[in-house]
Amino acid sequence: MTGTLINVGAILVGGLVGLLLGSRLADRIKRTVISGLGLFTLVYGVSLFLKTQNALIVLGSLLLGILIGEWWRIEEGLQNLGVWLEARFNHGNQNADKDKFIKGFLAATLVFCIGPMAILGSIEDGLTGNVNTLVVKSILDGFGAMAFASSLGVGVLFSALMVLIYQGSISLLAAQVQSVATPVMMSELTATGGVILMGIALSGLLEIKQIRTASYLPALMLAPLIVFLITLIN
Repeated sequence: MTGTLINVGAILVGGLVGLLLGSRLADRIKRTVISGLGLFTLVYGVSLFLKTQNALIVLGSLLLGILIGEWWRIEEGLQNLGVWLEARFNHGNQNADKDKFIKGFLAATLVFCIGPMAILGSIEDGLTGNVNTLVVKSILDGFGAMAFASSLGVGVLFSALMVLIYQGSISLLAAQVQSVATPVMMSELTATGGVILMGIALSGLLEIKQIRTASYLPALMLAPLIVFLITLIN
């Protein structure tokens, strides 16, 4: 859990700095920073997808994951959570922009929680206590939180709670996960996460096309499962 706590702290510090600088930064600078983060996320997502050993596994995981995500209404669930947090913690500001709060919460949560660094780093932290991977992720997330918060506001800070729950849970279950995971499973999971990151970049950061990226999240669980089933058949 040590690495996850470091990660959470980096997000909070970066987000607070971003909030303090937000009013002092020109809109063009904030838009450019967010666009730069979006471009990096897009290219990083592509690099992760290229690690796949079987693109059809990624495709199948995504299609089945989308069906499950829409059935579970994950996108609406995260949005409702953002609305509840805004109403609970930001009700004193009568001029608060609820859409901006929700967008900041969703965009930051998805960017900070999706990707192999979060999963592999949490497993490594839980099993061996080595926090190096999560320290690197913390640096990236800290700068990301600064950029997000300066443009999207206080909702970004609450993404730290989701990171704590998500990465903390993986660390606590690391022994069980590691006992069944194989390199091939992790490769396909990584590639699937890369596709989702590309969706986040195009939708939440670059705003090129609206994509319900939260509905893709079940694909991360399905990719290793499909690899396991294929292994059994063969």
